[in-house]
Amino acid sequence: MAGGKIRKDKASSRGAPSSNHYQGGISFHKSKGQHILKNPLLVDSIVQKSGIKSTDVVLEIGPGTGNLTKKLLEAGKMVVAIELDPRMVLELQRRFQGTPFSNRLKVIQGDVLKTDLPYFDICVANIPYQISSPLTFKLLNHQPSFRCAIIMFQREFAMRLVAQPGDTLYCRLSVNTQLYARVSHLLKVGKNNFRPPPKVDSSVVRIEPRKPRPQVNPKEWDGFIRICFIRKNKTLGSIFRIKNVLSMLEKNYKTLQALQQLQNGSSGSTNVEMDISGLGDSKEDQSMDLDDGTDNEMEVEDGDADGEASEFKQKVLAVLKERDYSEKRSSKLSQEEFLHLLSQFNMAGIHFS
Repeated sequence: MAGGKIRKDKASSRGAPSSNHYQGGISFHKSKGQHILKNPLLVDSIVQKSGIKSTDVVLEIGPGTGNLTKKLLEAGKMVVAIELDPRMVLELQRRFQGTPFSNRLKVIQGDVLKTDLPYFDICVANIPYQISSPLTFKLLNHQPSFRCAIIMFQREFAMRLVAQPGDTLYCRLSVNTQLYARVSHLLKVGKNNFRPPPKVDSSVVRIEPRKPRPQVNPKEWDGFIRICFIRKNKTLGSIFRIKNVLSMLEKNYKTLQALQQLQNGSSGSTNVEMDISGLGDSKEDQSMDLDDGTDNEMEVEDGDADGEASEFKQKVLAVLKERDYSEKRSSKLSQEEFLHLLSQFNMAGIHFS
């Protein structure tokens, strides 16, 4: 019997240090990111700010014991809840069994990052913080596109999502997310609103996918943005003089030239892969490391043995001269400027993937 097992687990933990907290006989594991919202006023506020319509299918990720789920069921047409922990799945089923909500709740047990998402109009979720970045881009990659997502993130991650050019927290995550969505901060949530309380404060963020989705090659964009943010407070002129950067770009340049020669006369067309979920796989997005302005012993290409810059380097620097990009810094560059610079590089035959 599940209840007996849970009581046994509780009893066995007495007198021993533990990160588990209990509610109604169910233990919560901090290591799995299980922090249940306990403030009913906060739950009501999140649902109200979500703008759920009576015809909406709502996706909830990590429903836990169902405190938020109940309010979502009251507001929408149907709730699809994805939960990894089988104990929580059982608790959800017990809580709503025999109620008017039972036929409007579908519970899927599994890892949301490995689950094919069903159709939904709006996503409302209090998620494990360790999956913040990959989940954000999995949602943005979902088709057909949803109306919006209202998600609880670790506060610093949330502030990076909404950061603007010139802000201290402006980074690759900010640029990548805002290319595909409008992002806004809704409210700050103190750690004491959860059981068990996390170590940091949280924030609720609204994410609205851009429609239509920008027609940018995600791999090309990712490669370009990664280079630009090697040192976000350095000038782009300095970054694109780094030997490893120039070497990689020149290799791409020569490879693409060779491929184009092979394809001459071919009538076949190449489809560009538009899957953007890979933008959220980087551990760098989930860390809170920021550019402190120091150098990492990056070797700069000053020229060849005769003191003359290579022909390819001159090609790169010529692109940067337009609009004086060589003197600009990624930390202050707008979305439009990044897109324009990438297009100029591509027009010159310089690619990043």
